[in-house]
Amino acid sequence: MLKIAKFSVATIAASLLLSATAQAAVEDALQNICTIVKADDKGELRKKMKDVETDYRLKLQDYYTGISCDGNSLIRTAFIAGAVETGTLLVKKMPKSQLNAPEADGQTLRAWVSDKGLIASPLANVLNERI
Repeated sequence: MLKIAKFSVATIAASLLLSATAQAAVEDALQNICTIVKADDKGELRKKMKDVETDYRLKLQDYYTGISCDGNSLIRTAFIAGAVETGTLLVKKMPKSQLNAPEADGQTLRAWVSDKGLIASPLANVLNERI
């Protein structure tokens, strides 16, 4: 019985260590994604997303809510920076249900765009077509 308890504790500790290591690796892989979006580098963003999908089997929708660029989501960051190319890619890669869902502050993307007066931007047109 004691051997089973020791084995269980060792297994749990190993799995926690591995999951923490994996999470840190994903965070390292996504470290400069905000800079890429702000720079409107669509090719680099596409490469970064593909690397994360290949290495960690994560799609954009899996890690989108966990990324904050100066308190904004990736798509909001694209709007603020005027990054049409990267913003378009992000909007097209996200499921419609998540585009319509409220973000961390409780506002949907569409409501946030209206509040910020960005409704005339080309990225707002892409967002409206997608939603």
